[in-house]
Amino acid sequence: MSTFDQTSLWIVIIGMALGSYVLRFAFIGFMGGRQMPDWLMRHLRYTAVAILPALVTPLVVWPSPTGGETSLPHLAVAALTFAVGYFTRNVLWALLSGVSGFLLLFLLG
Repeated sequence: MSTFDQTSLWIVIIGMALGSYVLRFAFIGFMGGRQMPDWLMRHLRYTAVAILPALVTPLVVWPSPTGGETSLPHLAVAALTFAVGYFTRNVLWALLSGVSGFLLLFLLG
C-alpha cells in the first residue's frame, strides 16, 4: 500500500462505492415496480452459481500458504466439495464438506 497516497486511496474507494451504487440502482431504481423480462430472470438465476466458483477457484489453484504453487491437498478438498455438491445437490452440504476438509488439513498440519 505504500505506492498510494491517502488521497488517491480515498478517491478510488469513493469511486468504487459510487459505481456499485449506480449498478444496483439500475436494477432496483429503474426496474423496482415493474416485472422483469423472462430472458433477464433466466440469466439472473445463475448469478450466485457463477460467483462462488469465481471467488474460490483462484484460492484453490494458487493457494497463498504454498506461495502460489498448486497443491494436491487443496485440489483434493476442492474435488471433495464438488463431489458432495454434485451428488447431494445441496449447497450447504458442499460448503460444510469444503470447510471440514480444510479444517482437517489445518489440524493435520
